[in-house]
Amino acid sequence: MAKPRIVVLVSLGEHPVSGVARSSRNDTLALALARRLAGGEVDVVHAGDPAAPALRDYLAQGAAVIEAIDVPPGRDVLEALAEHVRGYDVVLCGTRSESGAGSGLLPYLLAQALHRPLLPAVLSAEIHAGSIVTQQWLPKGRRREVAATLPAVVTMHPLATLDVRYVYARERAGQIVARVPPVVPAPLAALRIEPAQGRPRKLAARESRSGHARLLAAITMESRGGAVITEGSPHEKAQAVIAYLRTHSLIDY
Repeated sequence: MAKPRIVVLVSLGEHPVSGVARSSRNDTLALALARRLAGGEVDVVHAGDPAAPALRDYLAQGAAVIEAIDVPPGRDVLEALAEHVRGYDVVLCGTRSESGAGSGLLPYLLAQALHRPLLPAVLSAEIHAGSIVTQQWLPKGRRREVAATLPAVVTMHPLATLDVRYVYARERAGQIVARVPPVVPAPLAALRIEPAQGRPRKLAARESRSGHARLLAAITMESRGGAVITEGSPHEKAQAVIAYLRTHSLIDY
């Protein structure tokens, strides 16, 4: 059986403090996983400016050649990417980009355009007999195994533990090849900016009891109601409310 064809989609990252362009951590993890699955070199594709200096970071991290589809700013990259990667068995990318809108929708729209399953938030993966088996990240430290028949689109979770090495010699030896978009990129839809509407946030009292005390409260029928103040002046009632808020660290004055 022929080895599956694997392609990695990379984007330009952005340093969270300085704002300097760099490689995206999520896409770097996707490149590391692809090299492990393929046992060496893989195809790497970027949709954007081929002259972006930050693309060379991916060369140092293992990409021998980066095919940069020259999509002008303000144009949609979806159709160009879909046409370019249609012949691949596995499309790997990060969960979302670090620059631009960063909505995380592109992998879902790409999978929809290619009519393929999407496996999101992947920590590791293996390919067996025409299918890919992944370990998916879940909240609270949980993990689950998800499998799909190839071809498929896979997105990496930023907590994946993969060995990423920066080798300067690879950066000097690698190449960035500009490609003409296979289709004419459509202009991006105009964005409308609306003021955010603030919503009142419900204050929750911090739980100060031990785990054993909370367990006993859950299995017993003791009353959980608070104090009901029916007598006293408004000033005394207000003082009781303030004392409750201070006791539960809801106010600090």
